[in-house]
Amino acid sequence: MPLTKESQRAWLNQSREEILDPAREIIDPHHHLWRHSGLPEYLLADLWEDTQSGHNIVKTVFMECGAEYRQSGPGHLKAVGETEFVRAAAAASAVPGKAEIAGIVAHADLDMDQGLLKETLQAHETAGDGLFKGIRHGGAHDPGKNLRWMNATPHADLFSRDRFRRGVALLGDLGYSYDSWHYHFQNDAFTDLAIACSGTTIVLDHFGTPCGVGDFAGDMAAVFDQWKAGISRMAQCPNVVVKIGGLAMPVNGFGWHKQDRPPTSDEVVAAHRDYYLHTIDAFGPSRCMFESNFPVDKRSLSYDVYWNAMKKIAEGFSAEEQHALFYGTAERIYRLG
Repeated sequence: MPLTKESQRAWLNQSREEILDPAREIIDPHHHLWRHSGLPEYLLADLWEDTQSGHNIVKTVFMECGAEYRQSGPGHLKAVGETEFVRAAAAASAVPGKAEIAGIVAHADLDMDQGLLKETLQAHETAGDGLFKGIRHGGAHDPGKNLRWMNATPHADLFSRDRFRRGVALLGDLGYSYDSWHYHFQNDAFTDLAIACSGTTIVLDHFGTPCGVGDFAGDMAAVFDQWKAGISRMAQCPNVVVKIGGLAMPVNGFGWHKQDRPPTSDEVVAAHRDYYLHTIDAFGPSRCMFESNFPVDKRSLSYDVYWNAMKKIAEGFSAEEQHALFYGTAERIYRLG
């Protein structure tokens, strides 16, 4: 049976919880908007349905997802259509008491000619009208295609390609950040990229996506050990910050989307705590930010349960550290002040 908004809402409503620490201000630095994706439509009203579920989400950052590209014109500028689409949603989101879309991370092919790349970045800047913050050009590549998830690039060697590295470096020169989404077995190549592009602020999305399906199914302990070593090495790069979230995708292998009921926040904490605590220990709270990755992670858990779980994970940290994790790091890295 196809997933619909109504069937998803009914399933998620089985695990509604009382909101913890409801006054805490939160920036959600990673969500999408789309009309057509294979999942239910997710537009501003749908985002607000989640952000108004009890937690105090004051600002958000949109993350590119291939939505609403231009259907005509030069190929390198087609992704600017997504920025135009989100800028309109952001203008409509400037409503007191509701989450405001305060930043846009767009897409550009960083492996293209530098002249065309500069033109694309300027077009995003113009279309974003002050909201354009950086670029995500995902590096996720599964050479054996055994994950049955997706490849963000056809190039297994994307992170080491000279022209791609020049593109990442250009972002730093112009004051923009670079986001990457890739798989855990690519973390060392990503770290090498960060070393080579030390002048660019680089954001690791979703912990580097530790996988639990395909060849990695049933071997999560070994994956965790490999992932943990990669994160520890990556943390030595001062220009890298981490968005800690996005562990509830089907590719992570926890399988909640297949269950009769979604997880509670206690179940999320039990399954994910070690990933969060190791990353925060390695990078420090000032280089980590909680992220929802909605509506992708909405396949597995509700928005209120996710943020309750984050508040439980953060309980042992100081007030200053908690502020960084929920708000301050995202505000600083994406220049939302």
